[in-house]
Amino acid sequence: MKEKVICGIQQVGVGVEELLEPWKWYNKVMGFEMKIFDDEGVAERMLPYTGGKPQPRRAVLAFNPRGGGGFEVWQPKGRKVKYPERPLLLGDYGIDICKIKAKEVEKAYANLKNNGATMLSEVCVSPFGFKHFYFKDPWNNIFEVEQNDYAFIDDNKLCNGGVNGVVIGVKDMEKSIEFYGKLLDYDTIVGDVTGTFDELKNINGGNDEFRRVMLKRSKPIHGPLSDMMGDSHIELIQCRDAASHVRTGTLENRYWGDPGYIHLCFDVRNMECIKEAAEALGHPFVCDGGRDFDMGDANGHFTYVEDPNGTLIEFVETFKVPVMKKFGIYLNLGNKDDYKPLPKIMTKAMRFSKIKPEKIK
Repeated sequence: MKEKVICGIQQVGVGVEELLEPWKWYNKVMGFEMKIFDDEGVAERMLPYTGGKPQPRRAVLAFNPRGGGGFEVWQPKGRKVKYPERPLLLGDYGIDICKIKAKEVEKAYANLKNNGATMLSEVCVSPFGFKHFYFKDPWNNIFEVEQNDYAFIDDNKLCNGGVNGVVIGVKDMEKSIEFYGKLLDYDTIVGDVTGTFDELKNINGGNDEFRRVMLKRSKPIHGPLSDMMGDSHIELIQCRDAASHVRTGTLENRYWGDPGYIHLCFDVRNMECIKEAAEALGHPFVCDGGRDFDMGDANGHFTYVEDPNGTLIEFVETFKVPVMKKFGIYLNLGNKDDYKPLPKIMTKAMRFSKIKPEKIK
């Protein structure tokens, strides 16, 4: 009997005004070297979030060889992008921070500091017990680097790995805990703390009082690409000083694809079962791209739901990804076991999809 399978965080999407410089920076400085696709087209199936009409765009998806989720850089084309009406505040409803894995946190700190990042904290121990720090990229997106020894490909030249999770600003903590636990399987509370936090003081709005809840999965991840993505966690953050600093949605009065974090994407199996689970929880699909969706070098079935705070959560059931495109070699995943990871010799062949920053154009 088929059942929903949440394989792991596939990627975090970030909107940019101009794609090339951010894509080069994420490639060179943060190690997102393995290009899955670079596709220009028209976003025709996200109409509720693109002003009711198709929007031209260019999108690039890349992974870090050390493992973790990928990064999807998304540039709207043919229109002027819209920035937030006010500077975003920590605790605004949506994806506030992208978490990144690093085996050697101090090494990652030095690399980022020397390559144009704005450091927002020193290396310290988080309330949840691991080394970490915060920084801002040159386009004002905030990241948190967390100590994590996981390595899909143990490339010591890289100072960090891929996506380790996100920090999501929420209105209603209990509804959010239920949503991420029941639909996405982040069903274990690692920590639940309330107060003010010195580590957040250099983040806009970070001096307020917050409730912070860290969630992880109680069961291991499964699926063909699960070894590449590794495990992850989600931190929910709720501002307790809303009277002094009102929080709003990170994409309020803007389109999906405008600058900043735009979605959290999960690799899944058995989309019909995902649909049933989402509807049962009161969060039906708000967009359904169908099983024929193509991103040039990769294809699959994508859908979206909104979490209780309006944050867009994407599901992708992947059918095909390139391994060595120039030789016509692809991984075809449609008929693979829903639970068993692909042999490492197959997934590690994706390192041949690396692209150097000087080749990006």
